[in-house]
Amino acid sequence: MLKDKNEERTSLASLGEFGLIDHLTANFKITQNSTIKGIGDDAAVLDFKSNKVVVSTDLLVEGVHFDLSYMPLKHLGYKAIIVNLSDIYAMNATATQVTVSIAVSNRFPLEALEELYAGIQLAAKIYNVDVVGGDTTSSTKGLLISVTAIGEVAEEKITYRNGAKENDLLVVTGDIGGAYLGLKVLQREKSVFEVNPNNQPDLDMYSYIIERQLKPEARKDIPLLLKELEVQPTSMIDISDGLSSEIMHLCKQSGVGCNLFEEKIPLDPQVISTCEEFELDSTTIALSGGEDYELLFTIRQEDYPKIKANPNLTVIGHMTEANEGIHLITRANTKIALKAQGWNAMNE
Repeated sequence: MLKDKNEERTSLASLGEFGLIDHLTANFKITQNSTIKGIGDDAAVLDFKSNKVVVSTDLLVEGVHFDLSYMPLKHLGYKAIIVNLSDIYAMNATATQVTVSIAVSNRFPLEALEELYAGIQLAAKIYNVDVVGGDTTSSTKGLLISVTAIGEVAEEKITYRNGAKENDLLVVTGDIGGAYLGLKVLQREKSVFEVNPNNQPDLDMYSYIIERQLKPEARKDIPLLLKELEVQPTSMIDISDGLSSEIMHLCKQSGVGCNLFEEKIPLDPQVISTCEEFELDSTTIALSGGEDYELLFTIRQEDYPKIKANPNLTVIGHMTEANEGIHLITRANTKIALKAQGWNAMNE
């Protein structure tokens, strides 16, 4: 990442904190009507009229959430925004603004932060959100990124985790398991490179799953799609920590059980082939992998005809009475109790 000895390096100290913020945010544009005042004052001013405001925040720490030996800084900036916008979409809301704060050590020159902010700016442009504030400070522990995402939604459209009812259908967007396998491939190639720096990895056959890890996308399209289909989800969550963990969150919050059908879990062919290569069980990866940033939600059975033909959505199970528990129904038609084995930040 930062090993080219001939590249230009401008020390952050030469700009100072406010000069650095001004430099990094100079090209950020305001596009949202709800943004009255963005960067440049003591605080942003927002006006959402009659809608409700939803807010989510995440902290990304070098060495815990990302490894700069294979995560390009531009991709990191993009991903930092995406993982927060995903939480807004999981409330069935529209993302409108973000704030970005960083703590950075003196090993990073200005040019490195320009790359990081180029990714932030690209995500803001593609997802039509305004960057309205943030902070910079020094760090003795590498790079830390804190992003707060803000969105708006009509009160009657807000979707919480606690609204699932018995007999509701469990639906997932896209496919899952790819991000974790992309990480496994990158970690393997890093280990090979450390032993033999002359060995350049050939990653073409893993392009989809590596992109799922390094440059994920949030499902901005789903709240709009559900509105067009006239479907109001009864509960919703984004898949950041693994499918099993997220199902258990919905069940616990809603006071219901669940039957998840193994044969219904959507897997990309590259996920299946890479699982075979690594001798991993694809269902285990889908249940526990995490970082897919797809949406998991429940709908009433009567809404099934509205979604059944949509290629973005897959029904993978149904909710049950709480006392029936939370189970995976295997391809062999046996019941296995689900366990939350997704990623846990406190275990790192």
